[in-house]
Amino acid sequence: MKRRTFAAVALAVTTGLGLSACAGAAGPAEPQGQDGKTVLTVSVWNYQGTPEFKALFDAYEAANPNVDIQPVDILADDYPQKVTTMLAGGDKTDVLTMKNVIDYSRYANNGQLQEIGDVVDSVGKDKLATLDAFDINGKYFAAPYRQDFWLLYYNKDLFKAAGIEDPENLTWDEYSALAKKLTSEANGKKVYGTYHHIWRSVVQAISAAQNGKDQNSGDYSYFQDQYNTALDLQKSGATLDYATAKSQKTSYRTMFESGQAAMMPMGTWYIAGILQAKKDGKTNVNWGLAPMPQKNDDGKVTTFGSPTAFAVNKNASHSDEAKKFITWAAGEEGAKAISAIGVVPALQDDAVKDSYFKLDGMPTDDLSKKAFTPDQTALEMPVSDKSAATDKVLNQEHDLIMVGEKSVPDGIAEMGKRVKSEVLGQ
Repeated sequence: MKRRTFAAVALAVTTGLGLSACAGAAGPAEPQGQDGKTVLTVSVWNYQGTPEFKALFDAYEAANPNVDIQPVDILADDYPQKVTTMLAGGDKTDVLTMKNVIDYSRYANNGQLQEIGDVVDSVGKDKLATLDAFDINGKYFAAPYRQDFWLLYYNKDLFKAAGIEDPENLTWDEYSALAKKLTSEANGKKVYGTYHHIWRSVVQAISAAQNGKDQNSGDYSYFQDQYNTALDLQKSGATLDYATAKSQKTSYRTMFESGQAAMMPMGTWYIAGILQAKKDGKTNVNWGLAPMPQKNDDGKVTTFGSPTAFAVNKNASHSDEAKKFITWAAGEEGAKAISAIGVVPALQDDAVKDSYFKLDGMPTDDLSKKAFTPDQTALEMPVSDKSAATDKVLNQEHDLIMVGEKSVPDGIAEMGKRVKSEVLGQ
């Protein structure tokens, strides 16, 4: 079907009216249903480029012909700010997609979301991965429908050409040595042994996960080894340097799909993207999956991840239908809908996993399947009312370390000093 989308005009409206504007003034006018259908509005980001939303909405409408889902489409980079402004202005969008747990915690603690413990109970608490991330004093204000975690993508052909075995059970030291060995240049074309995207999580979140630390603690001495590894790879030329990647807005997808990187730590959300690129003939990369490199060589795999969830707006126009949709999306039918396009659902069972690896284009080797079952997946950022402010500080200092404006010890010391002062009030 042809679906109408509503551009999120909340930011412009509330800026003009002031945040004291009356409830309902902040968003698009409430849509009118056709043929007696209930119009359910759902906030999303980059609707055309995020296929999971269409997959969910089409499948739900097919199962519920009395419902017409209309996405409230927001640019991905603007999403947290615009949803925050929408909620402050009394917007009535029914379902709000929680892009991360930092925003979720803020909205829930501000009383802007409806409690949906009955939805969680209906789906089954024991079936939803990372459900604990949404537990706020024993209450749930959102339910996860997808669960992403980080692993290692690698180019099988580049490994084979270099005569190197597939990257199984790597420590970070082994990974670093391998990246340097796989780096080459011929006929003016550079192939990097790996590619680290500019997100701070590539260094900080994995370090916190593998050291069992809390990023809101104000103590970041445990970041040092991971920063030393990242900067050494950059200095050796085994990865594109941070400053270039940031200034040129380098796409991690382009780096891997064009064969410019032999390895790449990245989240499972990219699987859907690379499957589609292969289907569309935009890449011919022969890819595989491996577990994230580890701090220790004890055979255990610890990584980090982040769930994506749906919540019901406190001011939703159709609360009952919103809850019904979330129950469906987080449950078995929603899991089937997104698994079919390569997105990892939060609902975890053997049937879902088996069907996932039957997707056309998925690597089916044992190492790729092993990568899908880490022993522990830590939350990318803790659920706390402190997390948003901490995230801001850590991002700023990460940038300065990676471009060489601060040494690793000085940058880490400044992180701790600022978080304790600006966030923790110590």
